[in-house]
Amino acid sequence: MRSEVVERLLSINREFYQSFADPFRATRGKLQPGVARAIETVNPDANLLDLGCAHGLLAEELAGRGHSGTYVGLDSSQPLLDSAPEHLHPPQYQFALADLGIVEWIPIARSLLTGRATHEQIPVEKPALFDWIFAFAVVHHIPSSNLRQSTVAAIRTLLTSNGRVAVSVWDFLSSARLRERVVAWDTVGVNQEDVGEGDYLVDWREGGNGVRYVHHFGDDELRDLAEKSGFRVLREFRSDGERGQLGEYQIWEVA
Repeated sequence: MRSEVVERLLSINREFYQSFADPFRATRGKLQPGVARAIETVNPDANLLDLGCAHGLLAEELAGRGHSGTYVGLDSSQPLLDSAPEHLHPPQYQFALADLGIVEWIPIARSLLTGRATHEQIPVEKPALFDWIFAFAVVHHIPSSNLRQSTVAAIRTLLTSNGRVAVSVWDFLSSARLRERVVAWDTVGVNQEDVGEGDYLVDWREGGNGVRYVHHFGDDELRDLAEKSGFRVLREFRSDGERGQLGEYQIWEVA
């Protein structure tokens, strides 16, 4: 996929999550069942990185469970971050603005975990590593197989040797109702032939009309992404929404 098309798709989602932060948050008032299931084995003292943390719903759940490790939440929407629970304070809970479509979020994550400024050198003997990294409903918003691969490779560099990754993607095509919400590419000035197989625009109807770019993962595509990046899939399951099938979840470990 050409770089200008990648940037166009990223900009569509940036604009969406800036413009529709309030109605989006209103529809995400509780944790998805699949997310709750995916975090069941997280140790209370684990250091956690939550990519696409939005308004801190997962952080609040972890706090309610007595989590005592460091939590770092990154999101590309300042309006959503501004809605994170006020009672979750640094140094244990930290939230920051970061564009997850570019790998510059890596030093931000490291600096928040170590308490160092992003320009400071982190000693090699004390790398800033996480025990768990969450990427719920994130990877399907990253356009192009190359960028998805480099994002997952970056995630691997931030894990401890026995760390875990919990990831989910949206299987909206499994729902007849959601299939009706797919819109044509020319509505945003993009040619169909310029996007990849499995790339879609899905409309939004709460608080106004909007669109989001979403990549639909085909059979074994998420597993292939993990394995090509040096991960082993420990567990996978379906959950959420209609018939418990709208979310594909996987737990990874370093192979």
